[in-house]
Amino acid sequence: MAATCAGPAELGFVEEAPAWRLRSEQFPSKVGGRPAWLGAAGLPGPEELACALCGRPLAFLLQLYAPLPDRADAFHRGLFLFCCRAPPCCAGLRVFRNQLPRKNDFYSYEPPPEDPPPETGESVCLQLKAGAHLCRVCGCLGPKTCSRCHKAHYCSKEHQTLDWRFGHKQACTQSDYLERTVPDHNFLFPEFEIVIETEDEITPEVVEKENESEIMGSMGEAPEEELDSMAKHESKEDKIFQKFKTKVALEPEQVLRYGRGITPIWISGENIPQEEDIPHCPCGAKRIFEFQVMPQLLNHLKADRLGRSVDWGVLAVFTCAESCRLGIGYTEEFVWKQDITNTP
Repeated sequence: MAATCAGPAELGFVEEAPAWRLRSEQFPSKVGGRPAWLGAAGLPGPEELACALCGRPLAFLLQLYAPLPDRADAFHRGLFLFCCRAPPCCAGLRVFRNQLPRKNDFYSYEPPPEDPPPETGESVCLQLKAGAHLCRVCGCLGPKTCSRCHKAHYCSKEHQTLDWRFGHKQACTQSDYLERTVPDHNFLFPEFEIVIETEDEITPEVVEKENESEIMGSMGEAPEEELDSMAKHESKEDKIFQKFKTKVALEPEQVLRYGRGITPIWISGENIPQEEDIPHCPCGAKRIFEFQVMPQLLNHLKADRLGRSVDWGVLAVFTCAESCRLGIGYTEEFVWKQDITNTP
């Protein structure tokens, strides 16, 4: 992915991938599963990864590997998006940025190998090289431990209870516990790799306008001022939605659109953020658009399998224009949710 540009967007598509390709040392872009953390220090803690609305732990939605080629301090750079999937809330969203120079404490200076490692097992890594322990359920920072075995780590009491119910109660005192497979807690989203392709610059077909007589006939005897207002609103709504539909129609399977500094495409004229709606970074710099998550991703999440109902029209992520370094940890950025509106 490139630095700030005004060119075509880069499109993300989901594909199945072997587990080793989605590990941190491969610098993946991916959906679901546990986070493949970039920097192994300064991870966001349980408070930062709790839903601001209902207080329950957020689920990892996706991450993007988005280095800045002209920045030595952002040779490696990742964006991590989390969402609430706890009904009836399913509304909280948080996004974090982490970046590293090429020479760092966690990864080789050389590019990762393209061949699978000798061991390609499905084991789950629950401790980072820097020493931090991760929650057995969600893969986020796990400062809490089981009071009996002191080996199982959790981000919260809620996830400790969930793991207890899914088998830790029986496995807790077994000596080979750490080597056992971590169960599926029905909390994580299905895991896929995100592959990136540049959008073709195709001139969209002109959308046919509705028959003028039909429009006039439907207006009845409405006052002229009201008609003018309705016409302006409907025209704007139609243009925004038609642009969205046209972009999607060219690549119907796209789940993500990336372009640092470009303009997002909105699904509706309602709830489009204004400049004042996007808070500045704590460093003082403005935040700029970097990527958006499309509603097509919902088709791959199996979000309703347990009655969970995450939903969105567009998730637009805005990041620090300077991509500042506030320490070595993870810096929170800003995500704007636009829902699908029911237009008559």
